[in-house]
Amino acid sequence: MLKTQRSGHIVTLTLDRPDSMNALGANGDGDAFAEACDAINADRSVRCAILTGAGKAFSAGGDVKAMRERTGAFGGTGPQIADGYRDNIHKALRALYGLRVPLIAAVNGPAIGLGCDLACLADMRIASDRAKFGVTFLKLGLIPGDGGTWILPRIIGEARAAELFYTGDVIDAPTAVEWGLVSRSVPADVLLDEAHELAEKVAAMPPDALRAAKNLMRQGREISYDTALELAANTQALMHGTSDHEEGVAALLEKRSARFERR
Repeated sequence: MLKTQRSGHIVTLTLDRPDSMNALGANGDGDAFAEACDAINADRSVRCAILTGAGKAFSAGGDVKAMRERTGAFGGTGPQIADGYRDNIHKALRALYGLRVPLIAAVNGPAIGLGCDLACLADMRIASDRAKFGVTFLKLGLIPGDGGTWILPRIIGEARAAELFYTGDVIDAPTAVEWGLVSRSVPADVLLDEAHELAEKVAAMPPDALRAAKNLMRQGREISYDTALELAANTQALMHGTSDHEEGVAALLEKRSARFERR
């Protein structure tokens, strides 16, 4: 269900169930995400990743048919369903959140429920003009079982997140731009080109510093400013000792483009 494609320093992950609008929750989904993300983290030559969907949707979220039939992550007793979330859906979410390289969500179509929260785990989001966003869990008599109440308010603020959660409304791409859910909206036929152009800019940065910067941004959500300063000092000291720092300084002084090679 997750297709991986490599181009230079960039890996594209594609949700690949177009017939079901890339619905999630089948057995093995969590393992697929974990395997792909672990491979990216282990490969120091990867500098950026893109997440998108096959077909007309980014992801419709949890598989509603599987919910009705009580299969996959949604089958069994209450405790078994809880384990299905922990061991499958949450495994996928933790894998994406744990990516050590910047992640761009190229939202090609509807991103609903779990699909919206997957997109929100990315560091950057670009939407096609066909994209729509919603967290419609309450309409199914459910709550965001994927940690969405933690994810979405950090992106668009408490009030707007509450409006989406409590009404089940779905917003279009221009509204998503206005609310800061995505950085920009582009025509559908150039979405992946735009995502790759952005990824190329990211991938041109020094790879060790790039991963360190992402780690500091993630840590910064939960720690005090004093702790952030201490982490920054220690990390910066390591960066000063790298050849990529030397190359960056030389390139600036020589008025040329830097060539970061992680030596």
